[in-house]
Amino acid sequence: MLTFGIVMTVLGSSLPSIIEKFGLSRGAAGSLFVFMTIGMFFSSLLFGPIVDRFGYKPVLITSSFLVILGIQSVAHAPSLLLLKAALFLCGFGGAALNGGTNALVSDISDGKRGSMLTLLGVFYGVGAFGVPLFIGSLLDSFQYEWLVSVVGATIFLPFVVFFFVRFPVPKHEKGFPLAEGLKVAKDKALIVFGLILMLQGGMEMAMGGWSATWFQEVLDIRPGTSVIFLSFFWFSLMSSRILLGYLLLKIPATRILRTSYLLSFTGTLLMLFSTTPSAGLIGLLLTGMGFAAIFPVILAFIGDLFYKLSGTAFSIVMVMSLTGALSMPLII
Repeated sequence: MLTFGIVMTVLGSSLPSIIEKFGLSRGAAGSLFVFMTIGMFFSSLLFGPIVDRFGYKPVLITSSFLVILGIQSVAHAPSLLLLKAALFLCGFGGAALNGGTNALVSDISDGKRGSMLTLLGVFYGVGAFGVPLFIGSLLDSFQYEWLVSVVGATIFLPFVVFFFVRFPVPKHEKGFPLAEGLKVAKDKALIVFGLILMLQGGMEMAMGGWSATWFQEVLDIRPGTSVIFLSFFWFSLMSSRILLGYLLLKIPATRILRTSYLLSFTGTLLMLFSTTPSAGLIGLLLTGMGFAAIFPVILAFIGDLFYKLSGTAFSIVMVMSLTGALSMPLII
């Protein structure tokens, strides 16, 4: 999940430098998110049935390798075409890591899925917080290509670790139950959860992808500082999930969801009407706090309802969430 946090922020953190390197308009820069999200879309379609049939190990090993290859290519792509291909690889590998690790933790956390999935999300926040902070702090001293390359090199660690971890056995070693999978795909509760995550995925991708550029162009903040501001969004999300991991054992998840939506709505309104960097940053922090609970709590509901085909159920809602993630940054 830390690796997926890196994937989700590496483009947003590098976007001002990529715009300058390739001479892109804002519209063309926004289209880059589409290539990463298309990779995530296809990967999300595939990972669930593969996990339910063959287990987690081959999926996680292959996905982490694709992310390593993709990020190194993002760092040193000599042309826009190769950059787009690299972003597709990052998205394809990252989405399988995201879905696979969430489904895995859901499978081994019976009775406390909400709390454990929220704590898992903390590691996503570590990656998402660390990348913009690292790149933004050093962007004035080093070229962004080498900074992104160093970030990509860190993913060799989980890639190696996956070879030595013992995973749960596949749930359907004798063959994937297609009829049951189709029944899950038509379930009304799953569709509602998927629609919620479709909106949430779009908001998170838009906020993580465009915030640095927004601070730079609307509030006239220099590029390095704007990327550091973006890192505080992920820090807010990550630190809130640490607290939520405890609160979800004490407070009903539905009450936490309502509070979360109120916080994120308040934060985005504050950003919309802010005229100073400090007000914009406070709004960004509140938005991150509000976003923290949505994905893990909804995924916990899904894990409770569809344990026998958790990978497939997660795959379906991940695809729906990516529909929002694909469209919102492009609309912006």
